[in-house]
Amino acid sequence: MSEQRRRALISVYEKEGVEHLARGLHELGFELVSSGGTAAYLEELGLPVTRVEDVTGAPELLGGRVKTLHPNIHAGILARRDRDDDTAALAEQGIAPFDVVCVNLYPFAKVAARLGPTEDETIEMIDVGGPSMLRAAAKNFAHVAAVSDTRQYEVVLRELREHGEVTLETRRRLAAEAFATTAAYEASIAEWFARGERFPEQLTLSFRKVSDLPYGENPHQAAAVYWEVGARKHLLSRVEQLGGRELSYNNLADLEGARRVIRELSEPAAVIVKHANPCGVAIAETIEEAWERALAADPVSAFGCVAILNRPVPTALGERIAEHFVEVLLAPEYEDGALAALARKPALRILQDAERRADTPGERDFKRVVGGLLVQDRDADTQDREGMHVATGEVTDEAWADLLFAWRVCKHVSSNAIVLARDGRTIGIGAGQMSRVDAVRIAVEKAHELGHETRGAVLASDAFFPFADGPQLALGAGITAIVQPGGSKRDAEVCSAVEAAGAAMVLTGRRHFRH
Repeated sequence: MSEQRRRALISVYEKEGVEHLARGLHELGFELVSSGGTAAYLEELGLPVTRVEDVTGAPELLGGRVKTLHPNIHAGILARRDRDDDTAALAEQGIAPFDVVCVNLYPFAKVAARLGPTEDETIEMIDVGGPSMLRAAAKNFAHVAAVSDTRQYEVVLRELREHGEVTLETRRRLAAEAFATTAAYEASIAEWFARGERFPEQLTLSFRKVSDLPYGENPHQAAAVYWEVGARKHLLSRVEQLGGRELSYNNLADLEGARRVIRELSEPAAVIVKHANPCGVAIAETIEEAWERALAADPVSAFGCVAILNRPVPTALGERIAEHFVEVLLAPEYEDGALAALARKPALRILQDAERRADTPGERDFKRVVGGLLVQDRDADTQDREGMHVATGEVTDEAWADLLFAWRVCKHVSSNAIVLARDGRTIGIGAGQMSRVDAVRIAVEKAHELGHETRGAVLASDAFFPFADGPQLALGAGITAIVQPGGSKRDAEVCSAVEAAGAAMVLTGRRHFRH
């Protein structure tokens, strides 16, 4: 960098931390150049500031829309100090170069994510000058430090104090982060403009890293968690961790699966998940009973689980849950005694959830494939009995309650998926099988191994039965009602087998594969 007096251009929307940076730069002999609200803020702090209009010779125009878009600014940023023609051009025009450019952008994504702003108010949050200055500084990283994040302030000051300059390696890294910042910013704007299109021609997504994770699905895999920029909420929005170790990759994956199930249920409910599949789900009159019934559904699989309750946790229930090995527990509230009992388990991640809203409308699911993404609407549909057809047999009100319960749980089980339920509780689940009849066999065998009575229970299947063998296996175990989408060439054969057994078959007309 130049041995002459150095200059820093500071233009920030969020003022947090900028006093520390500006004072540090001033103490190091930098001239501070700033505009609008940033200049006024620094002047109030008693720092000497050269205003942008004094550099450009032009006032701010169009209510502040035009401030820094001027050759005296951009030439000072883009000039290559090792090129005689560049330095001569600056001298001829009386332009001094910038060594540090510090910019943070208007909070477009934050404003656009709110429900209240008008279109005009949102558009005014599209920053023009800020991204232009950041990109210019990042392009000229050989000579300029592009500062785009408050976390970079101390790094820049430390290197200036220790080395007299920001090192080339750091300037290169700052440039990469600046371009990532402007790319994410433009992506959030493009996504907002395309909000009326289900699948726009150009899919512009932006995710910001929240934190590194201890490891991925396995200890040899590195991992991190990112939230989508501009999303109104995310997996842990309004969730506070009250105790326990940091959340892992698998914890978060299981938590996502559990949250999807619990949102299907309005009664007091407990959902226990292992490897992203529910292994015990129950509804009851009280949350205490719901927990006991969900745990009893499959206590062996529940060892080391992620669990969610949709009601506050009283002290006695907290003490009961603490007796079991639970990796993660999420609930809306905890009594002090419950929290104290749970906190005695140092490995248990205790999460408190203040989120009351359902899934964000229009949210999409993404699956990574080599060189691309598979993109689809989220399977947020919840059917009621009015949308279903009784193909054979009679369905009592009690059976309907269990069928609807099993159907809502089945939607969140890996395909091929079979769920057996009785009295508002899962009693056997067959998940992720290549053969649907094998999924039925596993569900029935699990139920019997755990001592659950299958006679009088119901069965839900996420897709149609291609043959009658699956239903016949369930009917032999005493299943009295089955819910499935239908649509097989052999629907008549399958329904005949159910009718011959004196059971009922309900067709939904809607499949719920989950791969």
